Amino acid sequence: MGLLADIHFDLDKAELREGDRQILSRNADALKKFDFLRITVEGHCDERGSVEYNLALGERQAKAAYDYLSSLGVAADRMKTVSYGKEVPLCQDSTEECWARNRRDHFAVTSKTRGR
Repeated sequence: MGLLADIHFDLDKAELREGDRQILSRNADALKKFDFLRITVEGHCDERGSVEYNLALGERQAKAAYDYLSSLGVAADRMKTVSYGKEVPLCQDSTEECWARNRRDHFAVTSKTRGR
């Protein structure tokens, strides 16, 4: 696992679950410790649903994490969001387990604001 852990979502939902809020709290602590990092919150969905639907859902999921991290003190100008919808799956199988793995927000470190 990297510095920032992924969170996952229920089917067709963008609401943060309690366990995911705990993960986001740990992610926020890491981002505050390494305050020179900038991230992209990437919203990902499973293969079900149209391209348009999943792009919109992925954006809502990414925004949910962005808003929560911001509420925990991570500066908004250090984060951006993007939705990949169903285009970048972790798993290719058409099973509930695989679909659940694909419904996630991933936190990609995109740059450093000062040399370290």
